[in-house]
Amino acid sequence: MMRNSFAATFATSIVFACGSAAWAQPAPKDSPTKTSPTSASREKVYDEAADARKDIAAALSRAERENKRVLIQWGGNWCSWCLKLNELCKRDKNIAHELLYEYEVVHVDAGKNNKNLDLAQQYQAPVEKEGFPYLTVLDASGKVIANHETGSLELKDSNGESVLGAGAGHDPAKVLKFLQDHQAPALNASEVLAAGLSKAKASDKRVFLHFGAPWCGWCRKLEAWMRRDDVGPMLAKEFVDVKIDTERMTGGDSVFAKYNANSKTSGIPWFVFLDSDGKVLAASERTNNGKAENIGFPSAPDEIATFREMLSRTHMSKDDAAKVVASLQAASPATH
Repeated sequence: MMRNSFAATFATSIVFACGSAAWAQPAPKDSPTKTSPTSASREKVYDEAADARKDIAAALSRAERENKRVLIQWGGNWCSWCLKLNELCKRDKNIAHELLYEYEVVHVDAGKNNKNLDLAQQYQAPVEKEGFPYLTVLDASGKVIANHETGSLELKDSNGESVLGAGAGHDPAKVLKFLQDHQAPALNASEVLAAGLSKAKASDKRVFLHFGAPWCGWCRKLEAWMRRDDVGPMLAKEFVDVKIDTERMTGGDSVFAKYNANSKTSGIPWFVFLDSDGKVLAASERTNNGKAENIGFPSAPDEIATFREMLSRTHMSKDDAAKVVASLQAASPATH
């Protein structure tokens, strides 16, 4: 299966958050004995049972794969300004787009009863001094790129004071600039592919070259399947995995067009098997009424059959190929 356009899926892809705030809010020293009706009905943005260290580690792993930054939002469900910040990032299309494309977002429940303050100190985030919400940006190795209080990101009146009352919140332009200033530098698609081909030649492997974009749900399904414990090791014996992001990488669309004559209409994910010299061995296409059709992530029986035929053009053993195909068949809706 595949997706053809960003617009079709962007609205449903926004599963992260930021927000809008009037003042940075200090943490309560003790848990409240009663919850107001207003706060009880608020969205639970911060998972109070989460292991923040594990969440950050998982985000760093994703960021390394995708050349992204990790944005830690320190705060809590007790913090009205934290929830407003979250709402801003979902509501503002430019911020939502920036987060989807460039960041892995982690909401760390912190402050109340001194929770996770030691973790904040580990990342040199002075949350006790600056209040909440507070923002930390990490690179994919876990290095702190930026720590930033949110008071300076607030909307200001003509006197330079924070806007109060119903109009209080963060300035979307300031929040967006902060995020853009600290995003990871774009990779060059041709260089990424060249490195993959070089690695394949050195290890006598082929290249599994797949094209995707941040908004593409079927691309994520393909990539998750490729990482599965029962699939990844067999693919790794045969292939060097190379992903080209057609929208985030410099020249990504050009590399896509080089290998796919129908790149403007075929949709993604689209993939091709290459030998170590860059020669095409097989592409994720089948012929229907004389026209090439992209199989995307193979889920239907005929798509899986096409993928099986693609594998037959590589050096993968018949036993491994059968196991890889079986994993697709087991996950196919048609088999359930």
